Amino acid sequence: MKTHAKATTATERFVDRLFLCAAAFPLFLLLALVLGLSMAKPAKADEIVCSGTNLLTELAAENPAALEEVRRQAAETPNGSGLLWRVEKEGVAPSYLFGTMHMSDPRVVTLPGDAREAFDGAERVVIETTDILDQSKMAAAMFKRPDLMMFTGKETLGDHLDEAEREAVADALKARGIPFASVKKMKPWMLISLVALPVCEIERKEAGMPILDLKLAEDAQNAGKELLGLETAVEQLDAMASLPMEMHVRGLVETLALGDGLNDVMETMVSLYAEGETGMFWPLIRVAIPEQQGASGDYAAFDQAMVKARNGTMAERARPILNEGSAFIAVGALHLPGEEGLIELLRADGYTVEGVR
Repeated sequence: MKTHAKATTATERFVDRLFLCAAAFPLFLLLALVLGLSMAKPAKADEIVCSGTNLLTELAAENPAALEEVRRQAAETPNGSGLLWRVEKEGVAPSYLFGTMHMSDPRVVTLPGDAREAFDGAERVVIETTDILDQSKMAAAMFKRPDLMMFTGKETLGDHLDEAEREAVADALKARGIPFASVKKMKPWMLISLVALPVCEIERKEAGMPILDLKLAEDAQNAGKELLGLETAVEQLDAMASLPMEMHVRGLVETLALGDGLNDVMETMVSLYAEGETGMFWPLIRVAIPEQQGASGDYAAFDQAMVKARNGTMAERARPILNEGSAFIAVGALHLPGEEGLIELLRADGYTVEGVR
């Protein structure tokens, strides 16, 4: 296996980091909560500070033309701006579709006024998977499929790394207090879930601060609302596992190489999310792809397996819920925009979907 080249421009650095973290987000949701990941001492919520900086500021200074092209493409992305959408069909009460971010950052978990109003008025709340509410059941379901998380035969992670990569991975894990020998049977996407969260997110979790999706679920239960899910934990892991092993290995090597740069990724993504700029993600990737060898195939595979295919499943399972009306459906914001995003899929099914914010 060849050693993977590192990006050198601001655009490339941003896209590499953004892609790797976004690819791991479903695992953050499923694994960080279930496995009780702990790599930092507990802190009080008001003492937790994230150290990242917004990479778009760097991109604007180093390559303003690239940023302008990204914004142009984002503006052309169907439904690429806004987090809250009203879904209507004749004869039933309106429902709402809301884009989430699987983070505990206060800018994320504090719902804007109109989203809070829509949530409070809904009779039922829908999230990606309700498996996150019962950690024991979720863990049991996941361990029925050990092949999704572990190399089950003689194969190990080391078999997929060349000598230089193995040394780099071992050193990076050692710096995090994780001996390579203790995790060599883990699939690379599992390791990404262990190492890709910034320290501030881990500290928030240990301080009892839930990610947005979990908070919405808990608020719904406390309010006596019906709570439903669109996927299972195993289905989400299956989607991740369906991607080529070589792609996951590249993701692990490059994620570990980022080090503290992950903080910058998270700050950038949270900032974009807070602004409702859901259409910015793929234009950033498309602008950078010409500069990166082999990146195009990785991004296309990720988009198909983790976004488009799941969009179809979510839309199909959302239809009977929407036909009852008065629902608040909250899924990752990446699933909303684009020609094959949830908004367009629901419109194709005859629903009227209009942006609220």
